[in-house]
Amino acid sequence: MIRGRLSWWGRAVLLAALPAALAACQHAVEGAQSSVEGAQSSVAARGMPSSSRGLEVLVVTRVPSGLPRLPDDELTPPAGAKRLQDIAGYSSDPAEQAEVLRGYGYRFGWERFWGTRGGPMTGVFVDQFRGSVGAAAYSEDLARNDARHYDGMLRVNPPQLPGGCRMLTVDGARPTAPTAAAAAGLRGPVSFAWCAHGVFSVAVTAMAPTVAAAEAEVRSVLRSQLDRLPPG
Repeated sequence: MIRGRLSWWGRAVLLAALPAALAACQHAVEGAQSSVEGAQSSVAARGMPSSSRGLEVLVVTRVPSGLPRLPDDELTPPAGAKRLQDIAGYSSDPAEQAEVLRGYGYRFGWERFWGTRGGPMTGVFVDQFRGSVGAAAYSEDLARNDARHYDGMLRVNPPQLPGGCRMLTVDGARPTAPTAAAAAGLRGPVSFAWCAHGVFSVAVTAMAPTVAAAEAEVRSVLRSQLDRLPPG
């Protein structure tokens, strides 16, 4: 079976490092908690998803590369609906990481993949939080930890993406990250991008034959995904 996370054991890398990061932003999260809770009614009034199934219809269904959609249940672990426990389960200490995610206000998410066995692949990850503070902190920490994992240069505010987004591109053949590349089975460059959009954290990753193709796929898919979400 095709592994569903591609290089997204990055979630586990993030979760292993989150307690320290959470300590830095916990005060801001707690300080904003009353305003976040007060915003819940306005969120509901704007038709925000109230479950992962509600989120499903907002996730892009096609990618510019024309790659075929991979059935959720044929991936390991399965894609599709994600609960807090599922995301925490990517970590080596699920119980601890579940508490970390609760601190961020994690609610639910949805993952979707396109690709061919052993070939190019594109993944979209949309996670919804109780407030924008937690969504932004989660998105930023995912980007920072993947950049550290791959020893890559993280680009903030990359061209052709909204302000506050982050982007990272890694050549699968680079000798500077042999362990990561081998674990992912990378056969070509991989590009990642992360954006916070209101109460949502959105991430896109693409493995393609060239750097240009991977980055173009990520930019196009990310813009389309952000356009499908309720206003931030």
